Amino acid sequence: MQRSEMQQAIVDAEWQMFQQTQGRDGRAECQNNYPQFILMRMSQFMTWPDNLLESYLVDLTRARAVGRNLITEKYARMMITTDPEIYDREIKQALSVLDKQRVTMQEQIISKQIQWAREFRAQYPHLGAAMRVLETREDSDAQTSFETYLRGELSTYSDKTLNLYNQLILTYVQNGKNLTQQTVRNTIELAGFKDLASAEAAQA
Repeated sequence: MQRSEMQQAIVDAEWQMFQQTQGRDGRAECQNNYPQFILMRMSQFMTWPDNLLESYLVDLTRARAVGRNLITEKYARMMITTDPEIYDREIKQALSVLDKQRVTMQEQIISKQIQWAREFRAQYPHLGAAMRVLETREDSDAQTSFETYLRGELSTYSDKTLNLYNQLILTYVQNGKNLTQQTVRNTIELAGFKDLASAEAAQA
């Protein structure tokens, strides 16, 4: 399977799972916006190396085969901070317990990605203003932070996928690159902008 085919297969699998995810207040408006969904998800997967794409596609395929919905699980895990009372009463017992070593790796990844997001916002404040709030302490009924969202997503990856994702993070660190900047660059280019500077000017 070609790289672009893997990316599209992942987005399609996630979209199907997203369609089957039921929120406490019913269907969310974003579940009707496939163009926005594919724009945001494809921007992320364009930064991934082939082995990471392959591993995550296997995760999605295996999950679907046994009736698991990784998108539902992602949002369920977010509720540990967005709605802790309901999480403890109704959700926690249905989710697997993550071991300490895995949690440590996830938190190291999250810390680095928050740093990158903060640096990106400082350089491109108008584009940054359109992003999620950054930290879990900023979660509210109206918005879920980048930190909480990322923690929920990482928690659904298999151990192999998480390790490969960690390698991606380390590669960006070693090369002095910013993953947030690359992801947003992909987003604005897919949306038709020439570069980050022109997109920042348009937002202003």
